[in-house]
Amino acid sequence: MRFNLLGQFEIVTRDGRPYFLSRSKVSQLLGLLLLLNGETVSADTMIQELWGENVPRSALTTLQTYIYHARKIFAGLPDGEAVLVTRPTGYVIQVPDENIDVALFGHHVRQARSLLDDGSPEQALTSLDQAFELWRGPVLAGMRTGTVLAGHLTYIDELRYTATDLHVEASKRLGRYREIIPRLRLMVAENPLNESFHAQLIKALHKCGRRAEALQAYRNLWRILDVELGVEPAPELQLLQHQLLARRIVHERS
Repeated sequence: MRFNLLGQFEIVTRDGRPYFLSRSKVSQLLGLLLLLNGETVSADTMIQELWGENVPRSALTTLQTYIYHARKIFAGLPDGEAVLVTRPTGYVIQVPDENIDVALFGHHVRQARSLLDDGSPEQALTSLDQAFELWRGPVLAGMRTGTVLAGHLTYIDELRYTATDLHVEASKRLGRYREIIPRLRLMVAENPLNESFHAQLIKALHKCGRRAEALQAYRNLWRILDVELGVEPAPELQLLQHQLLARRIVHERS
């Protein structure tokens, strides 16, 4: 049984059939337990996730009802296993990390970092490609999340940014600037205020000899920062723009 949390929450049975979970509190609870695979999650933590500051008097009883329904979900699957276990201090889901896409994503990213540190950019790219193949969309897409889950989701988003940075670095070492441009455009579109992604895109375009596009990418960043924050790009980026303009003038005169 595999658990996919990247994108819409689904369970895939051993025979490959997907079982999509509704966007209910039961699914919210399972998402938390799976993200903390192997860790015992206390009832208090679950209650905080499900109700925040508006905890009803019946919270503990209702939580136990949700656990009961979660066990029924597993029991109703062809290869359902007793993966949800009650502990004296709470509840735990314990399955191999390779059966949870989020955990597998993190493994590939950490492996890529190690390979890059060891001077193996080609192998690092292979690990990163395996990681990106798992990314079907935001974690638990469309599901309501509380404060506990929100913190874990932010961490996974940051891990994706790390994966992108590693992919860019490995590609640069191999001289493959053209290959990273589509991914950087996507990251810029998703994170318009992240100057690092803009900088990487501008540099990649420049390395590919696409100065006009690089300058346009800089103007796009300047416009976004001016409208949203009332600030200018970082000095490093302003210097890069001046270099691009100077080279364009030299090119036009030659």
